[in-house]
Amino acid sequence: MPLFRRGASVTSQLGLSDRIFSTAEDRGLAAGIDAGIDQVEASLLAEVTFADEIANVTSRYLLKAGGKRVRPMLALLTAHLGSGNHADVITAATAIEITHLASLYHDDVMDDSDKRRGVPSAQTVWGNSVAILTGDLLFARANQLMARLGERAIRLQADTFERLVLGQLHETVGAQPGQDPVDHYIQVLADKTGSLIAAAAQAGIIFSDAPAEYEQPVIAFGEKIGVAFQLIDDVLDLSPQPEETGKVPGTDLRAGVATLPLLRLRERAPHDAIAAALLERLERDVMASNGVATPEADSAITALREHDVTAQTLAEAHGWAREAVEALAALPHGSVKKALTRFADTIVERSS
Repeated sequence: MPLFRRGASVTSQLGLSDRIFSTAEDRGLAAGIDAGIDQVEASLLAEVTFADEIANVTSRYLLKAGGKRVRPMLALLTAHLGSGNHADVITAATAIEITHLASLYHDDVMDDSDKRRGVPSAQTVWGNSVAILTGDLLFARANQLMARLGERAIRLQADTFERLVLGQLHETVGAQPGQDPVDHYIQVLADKTGSLIAAAAQAGIIFSDAPAEYEQPVIAFGEKIGVAFQLIDDVLDLSPQPEETGKVPGTDLRAGVATLPLLRLRERAPHDAIAAALLERLERDVMASNGVATPEADSAITALREHDVTAQTLAEAHGWAREAVEALAALPHGSVKKALTRFADTIVERSS
C-alpha cells in the first residue's frame, strides 16, 4: 500500500488532521515543508539530466514514475529544528532521493522484479546491464551533489552507501552458520532501509545548523522507523486485498523471500507440530513455486496470514515504531517533534 501520494499536502502526508495540525507554528511548518518539496522536485528534474541521450532516458525513467519522497520530506522536516529549508538542505535532500532512486535500479536487478512504481522495471525494459549502469550513474550524480556541501556531506554519503551495499550483500548471501536468522534479517532491514532514512533526517540537522545534540536522536528515529516500515510490509505482503496493497498476496514469499512471519514460523517448527506442518506447506507450495499462483499456494499463504506469527510480526513493527518515537525524547516539544511522532504512527497504521 502506498504510504503517501505525491501531490498531497504535508498535512495529509504526515497523517495530521486539521484538528491536530492547528497552531500557527504547525501551519507554518506544513507550508514550509510543502514549499521545500516543490523545490526538491524541481531540483530532481534538473539534476537527473544527462547530456548523453540514452543515459538521460534511462535515468529519468523511474523518476517520472513518481515516488513518495519520504526521505526528502524527513530532511526538510528536521531542518526546521535549525534554520529551515535553505539551499544546502534542498541540495542534500535531492542527493539522498537520487541515492534512493539509484538503489531501486539495482534492487530490481537483484530481485528480478517485473514492476516498479506501477511501470515495468528498468531491467525489464532495457536489461540488467543498462539498469545497473543507470543506477551507477545516479549514484555518481548524488555523490557530485554531496561534494558541493563539503567533507561532512561526503562522509555521510559514503557511510550510507557502504551500508546500503552491505545490506544487499548480506540479504543475498543469507544468514551464516551460527548466526540468528531473525537478527540477520533485522540488520539487513536496518542497513537497506533504515540507514538512508536516518541519513535524510541527519542531513536536515547538519545542513540547517541545528544543535548537534539533535543528530543522534533523529538518526535513531530513522533507523528504527525504517525497520518498522519494512516489517509492516511483511504483514502487508500477506494481505488478502491486492487492490489496496498493489501486490498479489504472498508476492515476497512466492519470490523466495523469507520475511519475518516465515522466520518466526521456522523458529517454532522444531517444537510445534502445527507450525512445522504449515512451514512444510509454505516451502513446498509457495517458496518453491517460482511465483506460480496455485490453490495450494493461496491456501498456505492464507494460513500464514491467520497464524499468530503474523500478529507477532505486527506487534514487533509497532515496537520498533514506539522505540523510534522514544528516541526523540531529547528534541524540543513543538511542531517538528509532533510531526515526527505522527509520521511514526502513520507507518504502522498502514496495516489497519
